[in-house]
Amino acid sequence: MTQFVSAEEALKVVKSRHSVFIQTAAATPQRLVKALTARAPEVQGVKIYSIHTEGDCSYAAPELEESFDVHSFFNGGNLRHTRKNLNSIFVPMFLSEIPHLFYSGAVPLDVALVQVSPPDNHGMCSLGPSVDISISAVRTAKVVIAQVNPKVPRSFGDAQIEFSKIHYAVEVNEELYIAPQTETSDIEIRVGRNVASLIEDGATLQMGIGAIPDATLRALTGHKDLGVHTEMFSDGLVDLYKTGAISNRFKARMGGKIVSSFVLGSRKVYDFIDNNPMVVMMDAAYTNDSHIIRQNPKVVAINSAIEVDLTGQVCADSIGARIYSGIGGQMDFMRGAALSPGGKPIIALPSKTSKGQSKIVPFLKEGAGVTTTRAHVHYVVTEHGIAHLYGKTLKERVEALIAIADPEFQEELVRSSQKVLGF
Repeated sequence: MTQFVSAEEALKVVKSRHSVFIQTAAATPQRLVKALTARAPEVQGVKIYSIHTEGDCSYAAPELEESFDVHSFFNGGNLRHTRKNLNSIFVPMFLSEIPHLFYSGAVPLDVALVQVSPPDNHGMCSLGPSVDISISAVRTAKVVIAQVNPKVPRSFGDAQIEFSKIHYAVEVNEELYIAPQTETSDIEIRVGRNVASLIEDGATLQMGIGAIPDATLRALTGHKDLGVHTEMFSDGLVDLYKTGAISNRFKARMGGKIVSSFVLGSRKVYDFIDNNPMVVMMDAAYTNDSHIIRQNPKVVAINSAIEVDLTGQVCADSIGARIYSGIGGQMDFMRGAALSPGGKPIIALPSKTSKGQSKIVPFLKEGAGVTTTRAHVHYVVTEHGIAHLYGKTLKERVEALIAIADPEFQEELVRSSQKVLGF
């Protein structure tokens, strides 16, 4: 029987050395997180598992290390702000594999903290914008504590859970996290147009959040019969859908449906998925399974990077040895797209950083992680053009990547290429 209690009362169930999951992104249950952090003086060694939360994450502060042992599969800005060094808390894993940690019992969860819509006439709630690895936590945790919030959109697919399966319910009425909106630069628009030039009618799209994915989507308004099978999407996809460019008619898996595992953006995207049978929110073990992805036609995977070396190695999770974000689903979709009939795995990025440094480099920084190997990368796109690397020798790759680097750095890259090629 579900009990309605305060957040403080509910979190008393968390004891020392328990394992606790916190739901993702827009659905991060802020009131439960604050009540959990308040338990710090009374608990020790509580393991916290999450991917990319938003809002307060004071539990991750270094001074609370004895109380909370954080395990983060992907780090957002809130964690970077709270804790300067993320290396000790980062768990490198493909997003597709994380649910199996919970399903297999390799990580037994004691408590799952989530946020859901109020129950409908059939006693069903929805995880709304964040199903991802959250549904695997709900299905396997011994105790489920949920904020019940009418602002949570009612999404379908794996998002649906029985209200009776929630042990403690905390009533709130609060807006979900709204991602900051930024202006798209001329450079990002040019990158987006170059990416869009690779996308054919009838393609199946995977894209993330950010200026380049949004710029790409804006450049696709003249396309026809696009499909969507992605790990996440934001406002830009809603705008493209309204133009009629997306029909999902050629998809082999869940034809006619937009398939995702979480959404993050403004109220626009949360309202779009609310009670929308066209959108199916699924477990990340499904959305990010390369065997599933590859069955769709012309899968275009659009991902970004911190830096790319002249042989095509991609670093997307660290700046040198310092962990910045995470692995996420990049490799899941890069491989799935490569195996899809007519698929195109794409790394898209500006040629320079905000500090004016080249993002195409002779060698990755010392200690940098290789998120995507040189063998998996088919296309690298900047505002200066497209480097098609598939089937090319290292020498041909070096030439193609220098050609799309910022002209300011091309001579230097040519000189460095001798070392890259072992001359």
